[in-house]
Amino acid sequence: MRLPNGWPLTALFVLYPLWWALGLDAFIFDIVAVPMAFQLIRRGRIRVPAGFGIWLVLLFWVVLSGLMLGVTAPGTVPPHGFGRYLAWALRTLDYLSATTVMLYVLNLDRGEENQRRTVRLMGFLAVVTIVGGYVGALVPQLRFTAPLKHLLPHAIASDHYVAQLMLVEVAQVQDVLGGGKLPRPSAPFEFTNTWGENLAILLIWLVVGWVAFGGYRRRRLGYLLLVAALFPIVYSLNRGLWIGLGIAVGYVAVRLALRGRTATLAGLALAASLAGLAVLATPLGDTIAARARHGHSNEIRSTLNARTVAAANYSPILGYGGNRALIGANKSIAIGKSANCRQCGNRELGSDGQFWTNLVGQGWPAVLCYNGFFLYALWRYRRDHSVIGIAGSLVIVLMLFFQFLYGALPTTLAYGLISVALLARNDGQVRAAHRRLVEAAVRVPRQRSAMPQPVRV
Repeated sequence: MRLPNGWPLTALFVLYPLWWALGLDAFIFDIVAVPMAFQLIRRGRIRVPAGFGIWLVLLFWVVLSGLMLGVTAPGTVPPHGFGRYLAWALRTLDYLSATTVMLYVLNLDRGEENQRRTVRLMGFLAVVTIVGGYVGALVPQLRFTAPLKHLLPHAIASDHYVAQLMLVEVAQVQDVLGGGKLPRPSAPFEFTNTWGENLAILLIWLVVGWVAFGGYRRRRLGYLLLVAALFPIVYSLNRGLWIGLGIAVGYVAVRLALRGRTATLAGLALAASLAGLAVLATPLGDTIAARARHGHSNEIRSTLNARTVAAANYSPILGYGGNRALIGANKSIAIGKSANCRQCGNRELGSDGQFWTNLVGQGWPAVLCYNGFFLYALWRYRRDHSVIGIAGSLVIVLMLFFQFLYGALPTTLAYGLISVALLARNDGQVRAAHRRLVEAAVRVPRQRSAMPQPVRV
């Protein structure tokens, strides 16, 4: 039986809840990248997006930074054990698999249907993420051991890191508001922050695939899903997600205003106003106010970021190959938690955002390449005012914003690179259509000149 075109991409998105329940969510991109790579090799010529050379330099730097795994960063615990090499290998594999997924989407058979199918798949995962948000908020105690753990050798399964990875949870219970621990949804991802940044990106493609490109019924369902998403978005207590959505609304408004789309702009303003009133008029408004008053993570982030820059400046070219455990924390120089210092312990430099991960792991060149690739894509496709053009550019804007708050590997980076591929595909289709119009315009005068001329008497 012949598998349908693009089946690895369909299996990745449609079956993602299954991969998460099995404990494969951290590795599924690496797994599906294998058949994708084989299909790309069989094609022969592979198209690449604009600025791909910059991205290749970043990949080379990630590999090269493995030479620094034995170097101790100032103020950090000396590296030891085999785990550092495993973490570097997995991080490198995540980069390579996300790149493969991007190239696979870009090189799918040309046609508007393949473009829209990819958009609809990402919209479907947005629906799964919204449902996961409700499950995490309403049934936060739901957790179980992933079946994959029972298939692993005992020496690997008993490892503390692996045991945590194999524990499937629908929410993370954290003391965010200072009045006791509260559940924050994370399903179908590992962390609540990952849930937030992924939802912001996937919602963009939900709007495109279900509202802009959908029929009457799908469009109405899309509107209902956007309204339903308000509850888990607020309940997640994710300030980064809230700011990201604000940036999204502002960016779209600017793009619409520049194109003179006043009617659509008025509809967007009305929808945003109604959503804000709906939140403020319910207990969700009190939740937002309480979260704004309790920014307990600000001090931790500022401490880690300052120490990350200081450590990176000692190895600015190649970094240290990965994150490093800090000696002490913002509350104490002691190693380890205590009853009087819950914030003490070996917090990781580079753990609070992809920008900081790249900085401590691979140095300033990696930071420049990561940002350079996305900024070049943003500039390259700036004239694409189609629905996909605006949506893809918005994803890049959010990727550049979220890098200072959350890590991107493996899922968020893959969604960002898929968005770049969609932009490149759209740009190729627009250019091909333009060439056909030009060729047709040139062909008509030639045909007229080739017609027999009347004989003058």
